[in-house]
Amino acid sequence: MKMTEIRTMAKSRGLKLGVGTTKIQAVRMIQLDEGNFDCFARAEAGYCDQEGCIFRMDCLSLAPKQNNG
Repeated sequence: MKMTEIRTMAKSRGLKLGVGTTKIQAVRMIQLDEGNFDCFARAEAGYCDQEGCIFRMDCLSLAPKQNNG
């Protein structure tokens, strides 16, 4: 998912993304606003059981590069 799509999604939820907000930070804000865990890019060993998540493919592609912190 492109950052422009994520920004649009955040805006529609009333979330404000500041200058310099990363894709990971933005998606995690959306996840928390939805009442979900902010697990984006934190998949351990490339595993994620959230098959219905719209961010899943991006999440799994970023997880190995992420510090999980």
